[in-house]
Amino acid sequence: MAPKQPEKRHNNIVLIPTDFSEVCSNAISHGVKLAKFLGYKVFILHIINKETRSELKKKNVGVDYIDLRLKEYKRYYTRKYEVEIDTMAVEGSIFSTINTVAREIKANLMVMGTHGKKGLQHVFGSYAMKVVEESTVPVVVVQKRSFKSGYKNIVFPVSNDLEPRQAVHWAKLMAKLFNAKLHIYISPEKETARRTALSIITRQITTVFDDEKVDYCLTTAPKPTGFAEQIISYSRDLHADLIMIMTRPNIDVAGFSLSAWDDKLMFNEAQIPVMGINPIEYGYQYYEWSMLA
Repeated sequence: MAPKQPEKRHNNIVLIPTDFSEVCSNAISHGVKLAKFLGYKVFILHIINKETRSELKKKNVGVDYIDLRLKEYKRYYTRKYEVEIDTMAVEGSIFSTINTVAREIKANLMVMGTHGKKGLQHVFGSYAMKVVEESTVPVVVVQKRSFKSGYKNIVFPVSNDLEPRQAVHWAKLMAKLFNAKLHIYISPEKETARRTALSIITRQITTVFDDEKVDYCLTTAPKPTGFAEQIISYSRDLHADLIMIMTRPNIDVAGFSLSAWDDKLMFNEAQIPVMGINPIEYGYQYYEWSMLA
């Protein structure tokens, strides 16, 4: 009797939620171009809820208007980028339904548009951060900046508190895919034990990059406090195309504000796209489906 084949966990899909706002249209453009580089399909999703119905009422149109808009996206981006695109409009909650759909279609990656800290406007509201932090797959949060020619300079923060080793597989993928340089930005530590631990983490990460022949450089932040702000400043000066971070880190550090960390980086004023990767206990068998595992 032949051994049972393991269930396919992912379908090489980039999921892109939209509320039809301008910034979400930019997210679709960003996500479609990223999918083309990855060789993935695209799934454009709209969640129908009371806010949606309120908007439809203002426009004096029915629910079929949503399908028409989604078909317009599909027709335009399929023709322009020759990427396979599916669309869906489902009733539900922004907070829970997006991640439910991500699991059901076995998406590998999500791209979300945002107007900054306010989150995805008129439909998504303040749910943006919650969607990111509960996502079963990595999420690229984009604002108004366009995709351009891809991610050429990627900032990869490293600290004891954020366990960055779980993001290494995606860092390798993006670096190789776009022939990018990884800028490893290290948090300084005063305590000897923490400095030693950070050195070990950094060495483990760079060993992987060395083995994979990934181009990278090392820079240590100048100040022991305000790491998130220093990451943004460094990324802005570098003209970085992407920042890769862990979200919902499993830490217990006095004075460390998780919400402040995520807000500052995800919704940075420099409008640099941010890829948020949840720790493995929140992710969906992350290491089992990673393309570079």
